[in-house]
Amino acid sequence: MSNRELVVLGTASQAPTRTRNHNGYLLRWDGLGLLFDPGEGTQRQMTFAGVSANDVDHLCITHFHGDHCLGVPGVVHRMSSDRVRGAVHAHYPASGAKFFGHLRYAAAYDDTVQLDEHPITGDGTIARGPFGSLRAVRLEHRIEVFGYRLEEPDGRRMLPDALAELGVRGPDIGRLQREGSVRVGDRTVELAEVSQERPGQRFAFVMDTRLCDGVFELADDADMLVIESTFLDQDADLADRYRHLTAAQAARVAADCGVRCLVLTHFSQRYTDPRRFHDEAAAVFDGTIVVASDLDRIPVPLRR
Repeated sequence: MSNRELVVLGTASQAPTRTRNHNGYLLRWDGLGLLFDPGEGTQRQMTFAGVSANDVDHLCITHFHGDHCLGVPGVVHRMSSDRVRGAVHAHYPASGAKFFGHLRYAAAYDDTVQLDEHPITGDGTIARGPFGSLRAVRLEHRIEVFGYRLEEPDGRRMLPDALAELGVRGPDIGRLQREGSVRVGDRTVELAEVSQERPGQRFAFVMDTRLCDGVFELADDADMLVIESTFLDQDADLADRYRHLTAAQAARVAADCGVRCLVLTHFSQRYTDPRRFHDEAAAVFDGTIVVASDLDRIPVPLRR
């Protein structure tokens, strides 16, 4: 199992179907778990997917339309009943704080979870940790909405052959990584001599928006872009009216931004053949395209 993967819990848009639940996406990132936009039925989908309430460290809501948040009560109640360890951080648009309060306390329960709320008031970094940083960027929909971007810091990959050639071994390797140089015999070995740059990975999450600068900012150089493609291009007028994206528009973003893996989701119930989304996107973007289905597990591409 990849230690960095997207677990898809739901892929419908306004109305669920027989095969698509409301939204829900868990990003596993090493030991971190980020649950994005839990719509109605997410708690049950987590059971089907083998996802525990203890897997969630961050709860990230893009906006307060029901298909993106009505699963919050069940998820939070489950966290309490399972006695989730440690704090869970909830991120959501500050303008919807009253809605989050209603969802969090939608019914009586034994409230044992430490759920720390972090309302988002504007663009910027909203969390930091060993994983890097989590940013929020404003998008354009009928109500306030933010997308999310996880950024791992750049690092260096050690080169075993170069280490051996220059006699760097054992504790000296760790010292070299920490200090940037180490003395071996009669010479100083610099980190750059025995390593190469390793770009940090990028993950972007975009829901319910029309094309805007924020979409491109989130998607820039992303290893994985999870993005709504509610409509096909034949219904571009509806997409514009309701401030959503088409599969072709999502693919254009991926192509322009150098995305490696494009994950399409949030499909209108009016379409019954998911292959049409792939075909439309493939005409614009020649990278990896995944038309998400409920309970898919999609690995984040290996580091470049």
